[in-house]
Amino acid sequence: MSAFMPHFAPIVVLLFLGTVLLLGISLLVLFYGAVRRSAFFAKLGAGAAITIAGSYFLLLSGVSLASSEQTLPPDGWKYFCEIDCHLAYSLVSAQTAATLGPELQQTTAHGRFVLLRVKTWFDERSISEHRGNGPLTPNRRKALLVDDTGRTYEPSPDGQFALARSGNRSTAMAQALRPGESYTTDLVFDVPKSVRGLRLLLIEDDPETRFVIGHENSLLHKKIYFDVEALSQKDASSRL
Repeated sequence: MSAFMPHFAPIVVLLFLGTVLLLGISLLVLFYGAVRRSAFFAKLGAGAAITIAGSYFLLLSGVSLASSEQTLPPDGWKYFCEIDCHLAYSLVSAQTAATLGPELQQTTAHGRFVLLRVKTWFDERSISEHRGNGPLTPNRRKALLVDDTGRTYEPSPDGQFALARSGNRSTAMAQALRPGESYTTDLVFDVPKSVRGLRLLLIEDDPETRFVIGHENSLLHKKIYFDVEALSQKDASSRL
């Protein structure tokens, strides 16, 4: 199962850029009217700016309200779509631990550590024929663990450091890839022992995505999660 974010990436990105351009022109007309004390140009610029911004906001919020929440199964892929290429992410393992680190330098969780391994893959099938084999640096990502009450947890700095001291080899999500390449990143969260229904939310961490129509970061848009609990149960049963 695969989910794409946002849908129709080339169209919505061009629509966003076009709207910004038209707003800029409208504000210039408004500024010109103010400087020249021309009521006609001032009203024209202000009216155009309000109409363009209002129409875009209505379209953005309407698409968001029509969206639906998704939770991907253990073998699911979440695609972050760009104009001519897509990066895909998958949750490949989920484990829990009370302590992490070398035997004589272990770090104890306040609750329990949840260790997640995420795979990043530059899907070579998604590139345009003119793109070539150049590397792509992913946009900033943000990872949150969400429980069944909606409470969120960020990666634990102490847990990440303890895992690194154990000799764990993990690649940062900011590492560039060429088409077809992939790597894995390990994330450590420290959550209360009583939490249930854990899901991973992996999102873009760029502020402009809040204004892209159909993007999960936009106002009121539903999110795409990875099912941590299902994968934990699958990993546990495979070790039996």
